[in-house]
Amino acid sequence: MTLTPPDFPHDAAAVREATDRLLVSLGKLDDEAIGEPSLLPDWSRGHVLAHLARNADALVNLLTWARTGVPAPMYTSAEARDGDIARDADRSLAAHLEDLRESAARFDAAVDALPAERRAYEVEMRNGVVERADRLPLRRLAEVELHHVDLGVGYSVAELPPAFLGSELDFLATVKFVRHPKLPALELRTDDGRTWHTGGGGTTTGGRAPSVVVTGSPAALVGWLTGRSDGTELDAQGSALPAVPPL
Repeated sequence: MTLTPPDFPHDAAAVREATDRLLVSLGKLDDEAIGEPSLLPDWSRGHVLAHLARNADALVNLLTWARTGVPAPMYTSAEARDGDIARDADRSLAAHLEDLRESAARFDAAVDALPAERRAYEVEMRNGVVERADRLPLRRLAEVELHHVDLGVGYSVAELPPAFLGSELDFLATVKFVRHPKLPALELRTDDGRTWHTGGGGTTTGGRAPSVVVTGSPAALVGWLTGRSDGTELDAQGSALPAVPPL
């Protein structure tokens, strides 16, 4: 399969809906829970929330770049990014909620301000990754949905919306892991018959046959490829599942 073209208005609306779900989950917590470990190594829930707020602002920088044509980095530096997360992690629940709402509003405003004729403009994300502006809402959606899972508040990969699972699986297979030197050639199959080729063999015609065929639900495949599950729900036809490189 090839990467599905983005639907900018739909994707922007999906981000708002995902953010609302996140805020509902957070409303059930308290200050003590914010300081407890998340499902990510070495990060509390507060670290995850601080990252989400700053990621929204980082994507605002890129949307502004696309709108104006004036280059603006996501973060001033890797050190500044990590420092902001560490600084804000230990705040109260109320402070996190306010920051998340305000940064989400800034993201929404930047999305709304991007003219249709600038949506194909390419910007540079962290680590030199080039992305089209019209795919930035999908990038934000992945951050909100997957980190909602990482908070360990009862929101699981199995509860992720089908539309998100489809777009994320599409991205992981055709962009993130395609021809990845640390992943063998894979054929991914969903229960409804969709297939992707990814990993070392790539998706080009004439690429070598996949060394492993992995079948399962979109949720199980996304969970495995993003490190949110161990792949026990997947069928690799008797082969061992390979280790997936970190995102």
